[in-house]
Amino acid sequence: MTAADTKAAEPPVADSPPTGEAGGSGKGKGRARRPGGSRSGGLLPYLLIGPAIVAIAAVFAWPLVKTVIMSFQDMGRRELWTGNTPPWVGFENFSTILADSHFWSVTFKTVLFMVVCVTLTMGLGLLLAMMMQRMSTWVRLLLTGALVAAWSMPLLVATSIFRWLADSDYGVINSTLSKIPGLDFQGHNWFLDPWQGFGVIAAVVVWGAIPFVVVTLYAALTQVPQELEEAAQLDGAGRWGVFKHVIFPVIKPVFQMVATLSVIWDFNVFGQVFLMRGNKPEPEYELLGIYSFQKAFSSSSFSQGTAIALITVLLLSGVAVYYLRQLLKTGEVE
Repeated sequence: MTAADTKAAEPPVADSPPTGEAGGSGKGKGRARRPGGSRSGGLLPYLLIGPAIVAIAAVFAWPLVKTVIMSFQDMGRRELWTGNTPPWVGFENFSTILADSHFWSVTFKTVLFMVVCVTLTMGLGLLLAMMMQRMSTWVRLLLTGALVAAWSMPLLVATSIFRWLADSDYGVINSTLSKIPGLDFQGHNWFLDPWQGFGVIAAVVVWGAIPFVVVTLYAALTQVPQELEEAAQLDGAGRWGVFKHVIFPVIKPVFQMVATLSVIWDFNVFGQVFLMRGNKPEPEYELLGIYSFQKAFSSSSFSQGTAIALITVLLLSGVAVYYLRQLLKTGEVE
């Protein structure tokens, strides 16, 4: 066979696609156009969530805007009933509040109460979640059902139960403690001393928050690889070492998010204090939420009450930003 015959027998080589076609170089390289990817298809998700955004704006955004506006006005009973526009006072409400020593006392009390409640909630919640790993299936299901039942109990009912438990005349706590030799708590009023009263209120807050923490942390603990724990134990690590170097790093993102939510919730405690003190909290039991309510409705200083509420929002904005960052980091890891 001659060289010419061999060349004629070779298959023809396809021409290279022109620039800009599929497989070539240029703007059209690497991504095919999806069928149905029109402009209307891109707007469809936004149209679907539009009603929800409008509802959220109506429920949250507009009241927040009104709160900001009112905090720079002098809203009194006359303006409230007549509908007249309140006079603008600028930053006078904020300067008055920030110059009040009672405001800073209430703020310190609120922060201290929040720290105690969050510490107890996260500590007890993590302990119960780790205990659930060692329980049998039916005991774990029973405990989970009890936690969900406690979590779903209305705040009014839960507060009434704890108020009855701490009652000075018929309370179970006083009756139980009086049975201990050397102790006599019959007729003891737990709310005469604000430290003891806040202890009872903190018990209500922690009792209502623990179910969410336990269920969430238990779900995170189930994601810890068993082989890592076994490897750490083989290397000589004790229980604390396994928890510190293996378990906690895995559940840390979930732990941080739950702790951040607990900070926000416990900083805004209102109903437990308000209901426990018979809808008339004494000045010793004022937290920021109660203080804002008393300023607005008991003293008729509506603008100062809204200013206190706005300051509370600003104090919690940093915590909210941290929570959102944790959510974004978790999404990136996943």
